[in-house]
Amino acid sequence: MVRSLRSIFASRNATISVALAGCVCFWISAASAGPRFARVGERTQSSPIGWVQFCQTYIAVCDTTPLPPRDVVLSDRAWDDLKRVNDWVNHTIKPETDMDHYGMIQWWRYPDDGIGACHSYALLKRRMLIKAGWPRTALLMTIVHEANGEGHALLTVKTDRGEYILDNLEDRILLWSETPYRFYKRQSQSDPNVWVWLNDVRYTAAIRTSSLR
Repeated sequence: MVRSLRSIFASRNATISVALAGCVCFWISAASAGPRFARVGERTQSSPIGWVQFCQTYIAVCDTTPLPPRDVVLSDRAWDDLKRVNDWVNHTIKPETDMDHYGMIQWWRYPDDGIGACHSYALLKRRMLIKAGWPRTALLMTIVHEANGEGHALLTVKTDRGEYILDNLEDRILLWSETPYRFYKRQSQSDPNVWVWLNDVRYTAAIRTSSLR
């Protein structure tokens, strides 16, 4: 069972205490037409360079052993936790590219100084939920493509009612198939250091439809 969410984490210059409270009731939309679970493909040959960088900095986080896949039971309480974490991180961290922040094209890190790119938002949400008792096997760093082809990182939360997305560009928590992205690859459920391809059936269907016109 997921514990009540109460996370305390440090920045470089100060300690930030987070006490998250409140209630948001949860309903699953019966009208949702998209698939609730993404189709997972083969294992990628290597992890994204951003995750490799992250593991070089946060060795203990990545020094893990494989675990059996586990989806979270999406109760009202679990939904409240997701909503509070997503809202708090989205409205507390200041967005800034890695180039502007660190002088590097890409550098995956926790935003402990209050600043970060999309992957930093997702990493912090993952850390907060794990500290609250959520299984890491249900919290998957994911890489998608935006409509303009740009890469984007977010957090997939695997539940018994579908795969939901925590995104710094969207305060609503949406089913993966309700987002505007093309899903590309994500962490394996059993091992965070293994990444798998995602077969986005929505994109494939769009290509097939277009070819028939």
